[in-house]
Amino acid sequence: MHIQQKIKQRLFDPEFEFIMSRSSGPGGQNVNKVNSKVQLKFNVLASQVLDLEEKEVLQKKWSSKLDISGGIILQSQEKRSQLQNKDLVIRKFYELLTKAFEKKKKRIATKPSKAAVEERLKAKKARSEKKKWRSDY
Repeated sequence: MHIQQKIKQRLFDPEFEFIMSRSSGPGGQNVNKVNSKVQLKFNVLASQVLDLEEKEVLQKKWSSKLDISGGIILQSQEKRSQLQNKDLVIRKFYELLTKAFEKKKKRIATKPSKAAVEERLKAKKARSEKKKWRSDY
């Protein structure tokens, strides 16, 4: 199965591990009582959904984000609700995953137009003339 299909079908959801804690964000007195901060842990190396090639790609592209055991930890504490933060962190994970597997667009070399070349040469000539006039005085 292709990675985009896996993402679309949200096959990674059962492999998520969530840790809830108290948020430092907004919430007034509620912030001291409710665990609204959500951390999502996902272990790339232990994943049953990813095949070997996909794991290698993620290890290479997420090298700075992965811990020693091959896990990634994302967190969200933007909202006051734990449920909203959970949805946000899941969305964040899937966006990162999609971005990691995007194909880079190949750059096509182009030449400057004749008009652009002429304009550049004209500007060079004008600067040269200006400097030449300076040295005469």
